[in-house]
Parts: sequence; C-alpha cells; structure tokens
Amino acid sequence: MITDTKQERCVILGEYIIENKATVRSAAKQFGISKSTVHQDVTVRLSKINPALYKKVRSVLEKNKEERHIRGGMATKLKYSKAASE
Repeated sequence: MITDTKQERCVILGEYIIENKATVRSAAKQFGISKSTVHQDVTVRLSKINPALYKKVRSVLEKNKEERHIRGGMATKLKYSKAASE
C-alpha cells in the first residue's frame, strides 16, 4: 500500500523532472533522497498513481538515457582540458 506522503512525493518528483527535464540523479540531489528512491517513485509507483504523468516522465527519462553518453563525454573532455591548462 502506498501512503499519501509517498503518493505526493511521486507526483512532486514527476512534475519536477518534467518541468526541469531533470535526470534521476539531479532530482535526487535536489530533494535530498537516493537515486533508487527517485527511480522507484517515478517508474513503479507513479505508473499506478498517475498514468498520464508517468508517460510524460518516462519520455523525459528516455531522452536523458539516450543523451547520457554525450554528457559523459563532455565531462571527460572538461576534466582533461582542465588538467592540461594547469
């Protein structure tokens, strides 16, 4: 059984991810909870609570997943360019 506070948290997290096109990691950091909790809330729990919001969140998360290799490459590039300039 999902409690009311968990339901509210799921909806708040889902809305935050949609509004900010946020990753699970950035949402977890923003709300001070674990990545696992965010992932569980916006995939499993949210699909039962609010299917329409779940579909929107899912599309943002899929886009983030497609782009993560680019973000990783940019982080590596930045790391080594900083090291070279020192």
